[in-house]
Amino acid sequence: MIIVYDVEVERVARVCQYLRRHLHWVQNSAFEGEITPARLERVKAELRDLIDEKKDTVYFYILPDPGAMRREVLGREKGSVATIL
Repeated sequence: MIIVYDVEVERVARVCQYLRRHLHWVQNSAFEGEITPARLERVKAELRDLIDEKKDTVYFYILPDPGAMRREVLGREKGSVATIL
């Protein structure tokens, strides 16, 4: 699972803090990790309460198999995700 978001500045901190409880923070507005379908639905529901759907955007990239993705990083890595990928 990869989640990226573009929200107005007054909601950035709340969205970031919320997602850090569920996934690994890898870039300013990007998170990745494994998540169950039920937990994903809870995350989506809580994000709906945190964002303004008329002004903000959250993208969910759902990968069917963690082994199906190859990850490469150029430059400094923000967080280690070796245990999830």
